[in-house]
Parts: sequence; C-alpha cells; structure tokens
Amino acid sequence: MKTDTEIKEDVLDELAWHPDIDETEIGVIVEDGIVTLTGFVDEYPKKMAAEKAAKEVAGVKAVASDIEVKYGNEYKKTDKEIAKAAVNALEWNATVPQEKILVKVDNGFVFLSGEVTWGYQKDAAKRTIENLLGVKGVFNNIEIVPIVEPGKVTEKILKAFERSADIDAENVTVIVHGSEVTLTGTVSSIKQKEDATNAAFHAPGVSKVKNQIKVQYNPTHAF
Repeated sequence: MKTDTEIKEDVLDELAWHPDIDETEIGVIVEDGIVTLTGFVDEYPKKMAAEKAAKEVAGVKAVASDIEVKYGNEYKKTDKEIAKAAVNALEWNATVPQEKILVKVDNGFVFLSGEVTWGYQKDAAKRTIENLLGVKGVFNNIEIVPIVEPGKVTEKILKAFERSADIDAENVTVIVHGSEVTLTGTVSSIKQKEDATNAAFHAPGVSKVKNQIKVQYNPTHAF
C-alpha cells in the first residue's frame, strides 16, 4: 500500500505531466489516501483537469478540490453574458434536450435544472457548460425521469460492465430499487469507481446512482 507521501509525489508528477495544467499553481495535501487540491487557476477547465489528473493516480481514495477560479479582468463575463452563452451552447449540443433544461447564473456559478430521460444527457449538459469562458463552477440539479421498467436496469448495467475493459464486473454488485441504483464491491482505482458510475447512468430509467464501491489499491494490477 502506498504511503501518503508517495501518493503526493505521484499526484504532483501527474499534474506536471499534463500540458494543460500548471502544477506550480496547485497545492497537494494527502491524508489517509484522500487528496485535497488547493490554489488558484484562471479558468474552470483547468480546475477540472487537475481534479481528473489526481483521480487517475493509483492509491487515491478520493479527491477534494479547494481550487478557486479567478479570471483576469479582460476575461470576466457578466452573469447575463454567461447565461446567454450557456443557452446557446446547449442548443448546439445535439445530445442535450435544451428545451427541457433551465439555466441560472449567480456570480459566475451556473445552476442547471429541469428533466431529461437519460443520465448521459444530464452529464453532457454539465460538460457543455464547464468549458464556457467566465464560468466558475457548475451545479447540476437536472432530474432524470425513468422511461423503462426498473427491473431491466440491472441486466443492462451488468452487460455494460462486462463490455468495459476498465471495470472488473465480477467485483461489483448492482442493486436496483425503483429508478435508483446502488453499486457495491471493490475496485483497484478511483477511476474504475467513477467508470462504474458513468456506466450505470447510461442505463435507461436510472435517476440516481449511489456508488458505495470501495477503492482498494492492488499493485499487481497497476500496469
């Protein structure tokens, strides 16, 4: 098992490896495998890239981000400008039912609400907004309305796990209650845990995924 010091060194190396991240702007604190990122960046995608990079490091159990987004004066946008850009971006994204989504902007933070029928549509809406200039953060409150019988969800999710090269389907259990899915079991990285959540969200009718999978680093599967 990696020590916190080893994990910190690996996270710093991973941040330095990504050309879109300036590792000198970001601080890393590790305690019991939980990574906290601190510092300031000049755009939201850089914050997201740093979080993603940290999650890819073996041995990391969770990532907490205290990174703040501070735009320079020449790149600042009013809430009205951000809201207009968000609506236009959603309209251009063919995977998002824009007419079912409401956008609210408060001090650079975007709040999404409404209803969609698929988990990937909810995720796509958030990703579309994250890259807009002036956005400091995105709160995705979009609800998913089931469209199929929940009893068929388990089979679809398990088949998705089996198709994925990154998820050990034999170590993950799927429990379906109504439109909610609970995942339990053990995987060897936080990325595998998140991949399992994403796969479950792609099943039709899933409105919520409770990921209770434990991350247990296994060095024999590191490569």
